[in-house]
Amino acid sequence: MHLQPIDWAMVVTFIGFTLVVGIVVARRASSSASEFFLSGRNMPWWLLGVSMVATTFSTDTPNLVTDIVRTNGVAGNWVWWAFLLTGMLTTFVYARLWRRSGVETDVGFYELRYSGPLAAFLRGFRAVYLGAFFNVMIMASVTLAAIKIGGALLGLDAATTVLIACTITVAYCMLGGLTGVILTDFVQFGIAMFGSVAAAWYALSRPEVGGLSGLLGHPEIQDRLTLVPDVASPEIFVSLLVIPLAVQWWSVWYPGAEPGGGGYVAQRMLAAKSEGHAQGATLLFNVAHYALRPWPWILVALSSLLVFPDLASLRAAFPGVEESVVRHDMAYAAMLTFLPAGLLGLVVASLIAAYMSTISTHLNWGASYLVHDVYKRFVAPEASERRLVLVGRLSTVALMMVAGLISLWLENALQAFQILLQIGAGTGLLFLLRWFWWRVNAASELTAMIVSFLVAFYFQFVHARMFGLELAAWQQLVIGVGVTTVAWLAVALAGTPTDEDVLRSFYRTIRPGGRGWAAVRRRAAADGEVLPDDASGLSLGIACMVLGSVAVYSALFATGLFLYGDVAPASGLAVLSVASALAIFRLWGRRSS
Repeated sequence: MHLQPIDWAMVVTFIGFTLVVGIVVARRASSSASEFFLSGRNMPWWLLGVSMVATTFSTDTPNLVTDIVRTNGVAGNWVWWAFLLTGMLTTFVYARLWRRSGVETDVGFYELRYSGPLAAFLRGFRAVYLGAFFNVMIMASVTLAAIKIGGALLGLDAATTVLIACTITVAYCMLGGLTGVILTDFVQFGIAMFGSVAAAWYALSRPEVGGLSGLLGHPEIQDRLTLVPDVASPEIFVSLLVIPLAVQWWSVWYPGAEPGGGGYVAQRMLAAKSEGHAQGATLLFNVAHYALRPWPWILVALSSLLVFPDLASLRAAFPGVEESVVRHDMAYAAMLTFLPAGLLGLVVASLIAAYMSTISTHLNWGASYLVHDVYKRFVAPEASERRLVLVGRLSTVALMMVAGLISLWLENALQAFQILLQIGAGTGLLFLLRWFWWRVNAASELTAMIVSFLVAFYFQFVHARMFGLELAAWQQLVIGVGVTTVAWLAVALAGTPTDEDVLRSFYRTIRPGGRGWAAVRRRAAADGEVLPDDASGLSLGIACMVLGSVAVYSALFATGLFLYGDVAPASGLAVLSVASALAIFRLWGRRSS
């Protein structure tokens, strides 16, 4: 596949635009670490919300959805659709708490919430664990998608793709900091959305597909169209729907869908102008992420089953691509090879935009941990703002280099997704409760991280070799959640509580309310201090979370049913979505008054 001059012109123009943005805001980003990593805490909700959507709109996201649909049908997407519940809970309960905290990074939370040397150690440990290890794994997965796209569309080998993609991205991210990332995200999201819709349009126009009616009427597609897994297949029903909705959404830490918020989502909330802007940004992110974007990818994935029905057909179409890289997730890039000149360049630019928006966010986010929570906290507490920005830029380069090397080891998007889910299994409930239960302490957090990692390592490298039988991914997840939760709960109940003065200081700053802080409020009252209980705010937040989930799921499935031609149920879901949204704004108004 060769790009024509008009295609290259579009690609070069887009890359040039991102570099110009980085150069323009470089001076502002260099003025302080707060500017470089938090844009001076003065960003509006709409820019932050679009930035979060652009970050999750990565090159590996359509690849992952394609992998899921080709393997498990449309209903297989519940493995990530279930995270909407986490996102809505973050929007209506945790966004305001994060903005009140005033910390520089989400791991700075640890020394706000916990006490003693263990709190400091946990902050540094978590910064390295997330900022380096976990963050690099995410970037490697995204870069793997770039490798597959480069191989399918441009005929590039893996090493060349990694070198080009990493160099361009790290250049503008180093220059502009978070402000540069957010501003380019706004343009990148529009390009990426247009590209995904165009890809779906041309995928449906393929003669093997025969348009939307031909796709939906094809016998090879019929069993893949259902929005809910078949109850008659218990294994599939449990793994694709029951486990994600009953266990996964609250128990698993995954970037962009952290229980209680965290990572780059917390970074955006901390960069917001106010609590209201933090909530508005997170709401926009969840609506666009789950209701707006999935269907163009799904249509391309379904169409690919008629054009490239199996891996053998993919390998035959791309003999120059390494065989280990050719997996079902490559089918998305394969479908793009049919685009005409001009449009192909725009779609390639949209994929580059998707890649750069995600990688730049992860680079800035990861570097913020290494600067604020490792270098400044433990190495050079008196470092100047200029020195902190320099260390941030050097960290950005180092993270990108390591991620690029790891991407050459991975094989498919779903593999990386499942590894990351397992590593974070069991930690989610702790992240939800630590704001609302005083017994959670630094030792319990450290226990959760270590145990979840050891369980993931065991299932990845030990269990199958020891017993000759590999458990299903959902079984590993449930076991990991169970073991990790029991371990950290035991430590929380039996371990030494956080110092009383730290607990009261945290409560004054955050004002969480709820029964989990009743003991602290009683002890404070005995000492003559009144700590107000704002339990009503929590109740309203949970009610809005439920309504928000109903509104977005209804919009998501209404869109799908309209595409399927099922107008009556689609119309009913559309009405339910609007009604739920109106109820949210009414309740939210009560909460704000």
